[in-house]
Amino acid sequence: MLKTTQLKYSYDSQNSFSFPDIQCGAGEKWLMLGQSGCGKTTLLHLLGGLLRPKAGDVVIGSTTINKLSNTELDKFRGKHVGIIFQRPHFIRALTVSENLQLAQKLAGVTQSKNRIESLLNRLNIGNKINAKPHNLSQGEQQRVAIARALVNEPDLILADEPTSALDDKNTEEVIKLLENQAQEENATLLIVTHDGRLKNYFEKQILL
Repeated sequence: MLKTTQLKYSYDSQNSFSFPDIQCGAGEKWLMLGQSGCGKTTLLHLLGGLLRPKAGDVVIGSTTINKLSNTELDKFRGKHVGIIFQRPHFIRALTVSENLQLAQKLAGVTQSKNRIESLLNRLNIGNKINAKPHNLSQGEQQRVAIARALVNEPDLILADEPTSALDDKNTEEVIKLLENQAQEENATLLIVTHDGRLKNYFEKQILL
C-alpha cells in the first residue's frame, strides 16, 4: 500500500538525508521512531507528497506520487492521503464544518455534510460542528484535525508527533482514537514521533 525505495532528500549541502526503504500493507498500523533532527518530519512530508525526493520513489497503492505533476499530486493527496500535523492549522473565519467542507472541495470530492456530521459524532465532538476552531480546547482541535484527515476517506493516514504535548492518559486516548478511526476506514496508519512511550502500542516499528 505504501512503499519507498532509496529515498534521499537535501535541503542544502549541510542537511541531507537518506532513508531506509519502507513497505506498509493496507490497513496496517506502524510507528516510526527517531530523535529530533533525524529527518522524521522530512520523511513524513515526502510520504505525503509535500516534498519531492532528490532521489528514489514513493509509491501509494499503484501510484508513484513523485512522478505526478503538481496538479495531479494535489488531487491525489487530497483523495488518498490524510495528514495530521503536530500543530493543527485551520482557517479562523470558518466553522469546523466549513473547514472540513473546504478539505472536500480542494480534493475535488463531493461535499457531504452527512459524512462530516458522522465523523465528528464518532470523535465525540458533533456538538462543535458550528464552532470556530480557535474557540475549541487543544484536545477538541486535535479531534477536528483527525476528522479533516479522514474526511475524504484516505488510504493512508500520516500523523506527525500527535502525542508530544500530552500526558500519559491523553496519549493513550489519542493513540486508541487514531487506531480506531484507521480501522473504521481500513486505512494504513503511520505515526512519526520521538515519543518512546508509544513503543508499547505498536508491533510494527521503523527506527530512524
